[in-house]
Amino acid sequence: MKDLLRQRTSLKEEIEILLNNQVKMEAEASAKYLAMASWCDRNGFRNSAKYFLKQSEEERGHMIKIFNYIMTVGGTAVSPEVVAVRQEFPTFRSVFEAALESEIAVTQSINRIVTQSRREEDYATESFLHWFVNEQVEEEDNARRAIELFDVIGEEGTGQYFIDKAILKLNQDHIE
Repeated sequence: MKDLLRQRTSLKEEIEILLNNQVKMEAEASAKYLAMASWCDRNGFRNSAKYFLKQSEEERGHMIKIFNYIMTVGGTAVSPEVVAVRQEFPTFRSVFEAALESEIAVTQSINRIVTQSRREEDYATESFLHWFVNEQVEEEDNARRAIELFDVIGEEGTGQYFIDKAILKLNQDHIE
C-alpha cells in the first residue's frame, strides 16, 4: 500500500520527511515565541510581548504553509508534537538572543531542504521553498537588529524601557 501511495505523488520520501521535520520546527518556533511573549509580559515589556506574539503567529503561518504544500503534492503531512518549551530567561537581552539562535537554526534547516530538493531534482519543492529562503533573510535581520538595540541604547537606567519601545518598530522599518 505504501508503494502505491508513493506512486501517487512526485514527492520523494526523504523530502517529505524533511518537510515534516520543518513543520515541527516551525511549530516549535511558534511555541518558543509564545513563551518569550509571556516572559516579556510578566517582566513588564509589553511591546516586546506583542512583538513575540506576532512572531509566533508568523511561525504558525509558516508551519501551515508547509503542511498544506505537503498535502497539495500528495504527501502525508504530520501534525507536529511540541514538547518542553523553555519558559524562563535570565535577562531581557537573552530572550532576543534565543530568538536569533532559533531563526538561524530555521534558516539552516530550510537551506538543507533546498539543497536536498536540488539533489533529488524536486524543482517544485525547491521553488516553493524560495519564499522561505527570502523570509529567513528578513527574520534573521529583525532578530539581529533587536539585539543591536541593546548595544546602541544600553540596558542601564531607562534603557530597557526604550528598547521595549523600539522593538515594535522593527517590522515596520524593514526595507522591502
